[in-house]
Amino acid sequence: MLASLHGILLSDIPAILFIITVVVFFHELGHFLVARACGVKVDVFSIGFGREIVGWNDRRGTRWKLSWIPLGGYVKFAGDADAASTPDRAAARLSAAERAVMLQFKPLWQRAAVVVAGPLANFVVAVTIFTALFMYTGHVTLAPIVGGVTKGGAAEAAGIKPGDRIMAINGSEIDDFDQLPQIISMHGGEDLAVLLDRHGRRLTLHVVPRPMKLPDGLGKMESSYGIGVSSVVGLRPERHYYSPPGAFVAACRQTADIVQTSLVGIVKLIQGHASADQVGGTIRIVQVTHVVAQMGFLALLNLSAVLSVSIGLINLFPIPLLDGGHLLYYGCEAVLGRPLGARAQELGFRFGVIVILGLVLATAFHDLARLNLF
Repeated sequence: MLASLHGILLSDIPAILFIITVVVFFHELGHFLVARACGVKVDVFSIGFGREIVGWNDRRGTRWKLSWIPLGGYVKFAGDADAASTPDRAAARLSAAERAVMLQFKPLWQRAAVVVAGPLANFVVAVTIFTALFMYTGHVTLAPIVGGVTKGGAAEAAGIKPGDRIMAINGSEIDDFDQLPQIISMHGGEDLAVLLDRHGRRLTLHVVPRPMKLPDGLGKMESSYGIGVSSVVGLRPERHYYSPPGAFVAACRQTADIVQTSLVGIVKLIQGHASADQVGGTIRIVQVTHVVAQMGFLALLNLSAVLSVSIGLINLFPIPLLDGGHLLYYGCEAVLGRPLGARAQELGFRFGVIVILGLVLATAFHDLARLNLF
């Protein structure tokens, strides 16, 4: 098992670094560009953490560098105490000219704009990549026609039969069979209203998904909710091509779908209506990258867009240390008319560290459990 993972790491380092670079670089570039536009001095722009591998200074004094630990990156503004953009309390004793180029002394709206620019850049990059892919390769769909029904499964119990065409689930239109696993798992074990077309007649059946072992796309099986239907064997997929405006609209819809699916999945997980097997971390990303890299550069580009949306969304969560945590502080400042006290911010950052470490450990545990370490 460990030898297999070691092989993945060695063979796919370029692919992994490509994805990290795309996602992290443009996220930090969003912060950087808006900060520069607001007159904020940027001391460091780093891809990765730790000791510098290579770097250079630009004409405005920013140190651009590539560092040894390729698990993210950061932009350090003048007046920041660290890479997490914690304000340096000593900055208040500096001259007016020095404070004028520091983020913490800029108007509230400018500080908020700099913070939100990172996640926004991730969404822009994702939409741009999806638009280009839709224009170049089109979009492949498989008609949502039921080819097989699992004996004793939820679909059979509800009365779904081979030949039925699934038109919608809980009001969401279905035009691709591959939408089914995503929508079903997103709703967990809830009752689903499935609109069918059966020989030209419309009817609605109610199906309650059940926990099942389903393919995870990596050659293994994972626990998820399903209804027990399969597509028609031999049915040829259809390829749809887009004009530039159509590709842009489809890309925006794709990005919005990823955000919605992620948020609903998190809520269902908290409620206990979704399987924890769907939680993944760094090892999971490496495994997915290994599979996707074998499919070619376009597939790798698509994965970069998906992860870019996910990183942008996660960074908006109101957790100190993340961009959303800074926005939370700014929201409190807007309501109170003054920044939160140093003690409150310090406690918030400590809480953020605990939450993030907890999430890292939880995802690592599930990743290792998939590798049968336990």
